[in-house]
Amino acid sequence: MTDFLSEILARKRRENTRRRRHLGAMRAVERPPQRERSERGISALRRAPGEPPSILAEVKFRSPSAGEIRPWSAGEGVRVAQAYERAGAAAVSVLADGPGFGGSPLLVRRVAKSVSVPVLYKGFVLDPVQVDLAYDVGASLVLLLVRALEDSELHALIRQIRALGMEPVVEAASAAEVDRAVAAGSTIIGVNARDLSTFEVDMSAARASIARIPAGCVAVFMSGVRSAADFREVAHSRADAVLIGEGLMRSQDPGVRLSELLGAV
Repeated sequence: MTDFLSEILARKRRENTRRRRHLGAMRAVERPPQRERSERGISALRRAPGEPPSILAEVKFRSPSAGEIRPWSAGEGVRVAQAYERAGAAAVSVLADGPGFGGSPLLVRRVAKSVSVPVLYKGFVLDPVQVDLAYDVGASLVLLLVRALEDSELHALIRQIRALGMEPVVEAASAAEVDRAVAAGSTIIGVNARDLSTFEVDMSAARASIARIPAGCVAVFMSGVRSAADFREVAHSRADAVLIGEGLMRSQDPGVRLSELLGAV
C-alpha cells in the first residue's frame, strides 16, 4: 500500500532545502506581527450558540489518491473562493502544494487578496521558512500536521506562527494525536476523517476523536462530508466548523453546492 504522506513529506523537505539555500543569498525580511489575522481566524471558525457549524471551504484541484478533482484554468481558484464567500463560507482553505494537489503559494496569495474571510495556508508545513511564506502570501491560518512533526517541532512552529500574528490549525487523525495537539496548547484543532497515509475515510473514528477536544478549543471536522446527510450528522457532533473540499470542488458550481449544504441544516 502506498504511503502518500511519507512521499509528500519527503518531497516537501527537498523543497524546503532548496528554499533555504535560495533565501540564504537574500537580505532578511522584517515581518511585523499582524494579530488581527489570528483573531479573525479563531472568530470565524468558532461555532455560534444555536447555529450550525461554520464552513471552511477548500480550493483543491487534485489529490494523490483521487487524481484530478476539478479542471484547472487561469483564475478558477479565485472564482471558486469568491463563490464560497458569497455562499456563506466562514473561511477558505487553499492548497499551497503543487505536485500533489494542484495548488501553490501564489494561489494562496491571490485568494487572500480576493476574499474578505480568513484564508488557511495548507501546505504540509515542516519548516520555519514555510511559516514565513504563509505570512508573506496573506494567510490568517496555517495548517500543522501532528503526524508529521515531533513534539518539539510542533511547539516551535506554533510559537512562530503566533509570533507573526497568525493562528495554527493543528490537524490530528486519531485520539492520541488530538491529545498531542491539546498538550501543545493548540486553540484550533482539526480531526481529519481521512488517513493521510492511505487516504481512506473513517467518519465514525473522526467523530470519536473530535469529542476529545476540550470545550475551550475550536474543533474542526475535516474531510468526508459530501452530502447534506453527512453535514447534518457532523452538525450534531462537537464540531465548531467543517472543512469541505472535494464534495464542493466536484460540483459544477461549488458556491451553489455550498449554499445547498448550509440550507439543509
